[in-house]
Amino acid sequence: MRRSDEPAVARASVCARRRVSLNGRQIVAIVAILAWATAAAQTQGTLKRGEYTLRISGCVHCHTAEDGDQLGGGRALETPFGTFYTPNITAHESAGIGKWSEQDFLRAVQNGVAPDGSSYYPSFPFTSYTRMRVDDARALRAYLMSLPPSPRRNREHDLPWFLQWRFAATVWQWLFFEAGEYRVHAERTASWNRGAYLAEALGHCQECHTPRNIVGVLQTDLAYAGNPAGPDGEKVPNITPHPRAGIGDWPRSDLIGFLEFGERPDGEYAAGSMEPVLEGLQALTQTDREAMADYLRALPPIDKSGGGE
Repeated sequence: MRRSDEPAVARASVCARRRVSLNGRQIVAIVAILAWATAAAQTQGTLKRGEYTLRISGCVHCHTAEDGDQLGGGRALETPFGTFYTPNITAHESAGIGKWSEQDFLRAVQNGVAPDGSSYYPSFPFTSYTRMRVDDARALRAYLMSLPPSPRRNREHDLPWFLQWRFAATVWQWLFFEAGEYRVHAERTASWNRGAYLAEALGHCQECHTPRNIVGVLQTDLAYAGNPAGPDGEKVPNITPHPRAGIGDWPRSDLIGFLEFGERPDGEYAAGSMEPVLEGLQALTQTDREAMADYLRALPPIDKSGGGE
């Protein structure tokens, strides 16, 4: 190589290094953009899953008073054990659950325990929500935190004197409550398991459709057989597949249609406390709607009338 060529070679080498350096910065920028896009997509997916869980779980109806903000609490639940007022579950830091950690939320939903360590009364259906999968519970919290906060303060329950101490709820849980996430039944189909999860955990159907004993414990031997003393004193019907007492004479397509539109085979529409429940269940995907219908049709038929329509 001639000496006269050396400066040109040096300049080419410098340019090559600059191009490599520029390309390196571009790669870093691209990776950062892709990471941001992935995180944004995951967040949106979590919020969408949380909204789906919220609607199926019936949170809006129970935690929204007629004259109040959405999820701001204050709705009265009249039961044989007194009147319970649902709490504010918005992201408000003092009136709601805005200061709760994720672990606080999971413990409340799945174990019936408040952040201060006190026990919730079973008017809050943690007895069913305990079966909720952790990912669904986390997504539910994320969605709640994304909604507008409400400053509405919680109202004290109106209960008999012997139930006014939370220790009574602690004793009840110790005697009658068993926590645990839903476990797949390996001998059943994937669709049946999905339907069971939707009905038993998220939809908490037994909380209304199963009668309770004198201390408020679900009589699981009469699961889904109806409840003569349901929410606000309503009689709740038998939804087992018994052909006379339940819904055993409903064609599968009619049951699926009922979950979507609220119309019974006789052309009448659901009313009362079931109406807002169906508003939530209308969010079900067609696959989930079919799974829930198939699960209900596979229940043991029980010849007992809850008295509801």
